[in-house]
Amino acid sequence: MDSYKLPGAYKLFFGTLANDSRLKIVNLLRHGSKNVTEICHATGFEQSMVSHNLKMLEYHGMVFVAKKGKFRQYSLNEKTIKPLVELIDAHMKQYCCKILEGKR
Repeated sequence: MDSYKLPGAYKLFFGTLANDSRLKIVNLLRHGSKNVTEICHATGFEQSMVSHNLKMLEYHGMVFVAKKGKFRQYSLNEKTIKPLVELIDAHMKQYCCKILEGKR
């Protein structure tokens, strides 16, 4: 990728994850694939909001969708997003959580 395009790509990537609803969905999908109804029940979000956010996550390659019977099953991108979220967890535990606790 050309270096002049990187700032825009970073903005797209981190902007997608900066939304609280999408972040909650990403964290839910870390534990296995789910359909929209399951995501709604687990998050308390309305179906239209879940569907909208899943479209955004899918568009940016963060989740994948597969048809299972009459349902669309959503799963986290295991190759890139899941390891990245685990790395972010480690960073947050070491730094951000301590800041929130007033220990840093």
